[in-house]
Amino acid sequence: MSTENKFPTEIVELPSKGLLYAEDSPLRSGTIEMKYMTAKEEDILTNQNYIQKGVVVDKLIQALIVDKSIDYSQLLLGDKNALLLAARILGYGADYEFNFLGSVEKVDLGKVENKELHPDVQNSTKNEFNFTLPTSGNVVTFKLLTHGDEQKIDQEIKGLQKINRDSSPELSTRLKHMVIAVDGNGDSKTIREFVDNQFLARDSRTFRKYVSELQPDVDLKFYPEDAEEGVDIPIGVNFLWPDADI
Repeated sequence: MSTENKFPTEIVELPSKGLLYAEDSPLRSGTIEMKYMTAKEEDILTNQNYIQKGVVVDKLIQALIVDKSIDYSQLLLGDKNALLLAARILGYGADYEFNFLGSVEKVDLGKVENKELHPDVQNSTKNEFNFTLPTSGNVVTFKLLTHGDEQKIDQEIKGLQKINRDSSPELSTRLKHMVIAVDGNGDSKTIREFVDNQFLARDSRTFRKYVSELQPDVDLKFYPEDAEEGVDIPIGVNFLWPDADI
């Protein structure tokens, strides 16, 4: 707990352990100090302008981060999920109730742990990985997406849908931002043409499965009664608005 600030804080361990950030980034430490939520931060949660723009959660997390030198756009998505979880606990406690298949479930968010770090992340010195596509044999070099990447993807998708309302370019657009080279060629035009015309569906599926396993993240699973496998904890409206009707 920090002694330099007048408000209580907690240290949040990032699922990535900071391994994929630049050496000079404060994120490289693998931890972020976050303050407990106050009425001031609750004002953010009720800000209609933020809600309409879909940025209310990001504004809240940014307000709770103590070190303002941290570049929020550089946060890996899994690390951002850890901060979201911490924000909820620091604001309203660890008990979380939600509907699941018609019944009310209750979990202790304080017991949620980070996923075990993938060996390829442990052995990496930066956010860059290679994957050989099993069918085509092409080698794609890619990165794990950050909050800033997601913003760019959302903007591009919105632009494409203005041109063609019936289009559904989410998957291909995300791949175009994730892949940074194909067989060593980092030309953006080459990458986009490859994704559109040569990235076979069976290769795409295998690639996305690997990325999912690789992605550092929190393990948001719970085990309903009589369930053999874990189920993702639903992040509903009452996650950050616990007074909402569940």
